[in-house]
Amino acid sequence: MVEGLIGQKVAMTQVFDEDGRVVPCTVLRVGPCVVVQRRDKSRDRYEAVQLGLVEPIKVKKTSKALKGHFDKAGMAPTRRVLEFRLIPGGDDPAVGGTVLVSLFKPDDRVDIVGTSKGKGFQGVMKRHHFRGGAASHGSMFHRAPGSIGSSAYPSRVFRGMRMGGRMGGDRVTVKNLCVVRVDEEHNLLLVRGAVPGARGAYLSVRRSRAPVPTPKVPAPKAGKKKD
Repeated sequence: MVEGLIGQKVAMTQVFDEDGRVVPCTVLRVGPCVVVQRRDKSRDRYEAVQLGLVEPIKVKKTSKALKGHFDKAGMAPTRRVLEFRLIPGGDDPAVGGTVLVSLFKPDDRVDIVGTSKGKGFQGVMKRHHFRGGAASHGSMFHRAPGSIGSSAYPSRVFRGMRMGGRMGGDRVTVKNLCVVRVDEEHNLLLVRGAVPGARGAYLSVRRSRAPVPTPKVPAPKAGKKKD
């Protein structure tokens, strides 16, 4: 069985659970994906499949190498291609086959990998959550980082000093998100919570590799002993 699928972030919404509580969710358009290539354990030393996301937009420009790669599989080129591991259980996909969002079920746990929003150059208060100085008049120290190194010793700035700089645009993995709903007709997946990236961002949705968190049960309070 394929470990995951390629998807896109659609929007955020909220739904109500069985107890009437509001659940914040992210709507993802996941799949359909086609199997472009198969990794064999005897040849590649691991088992995986290379999936391509099927989109209504046709690919106009394709390099010769990529075109030959898809011609070998006997299918049209796709814009996004990602590799996913094969895990025990379920169907064994072949080259040219299709993998749908029905791979996931409600209450499944998934890890979502994407690229966070780019924020550009930011100061230390936004980038590293510095407290900042006094906001009163005449302070002259509002959003500055303060001292970054002594002049006498060591007379240099240490590597890794937290300073202003480019923020965002990083590869982010959000783990153990719960699948709330699966809409197989429209290839939609609703997961609880937020995921990285802006609307339309491409994401990798895979089965969670972390153990499922168990709810903490409070210990019973010790009662007073009766004489």
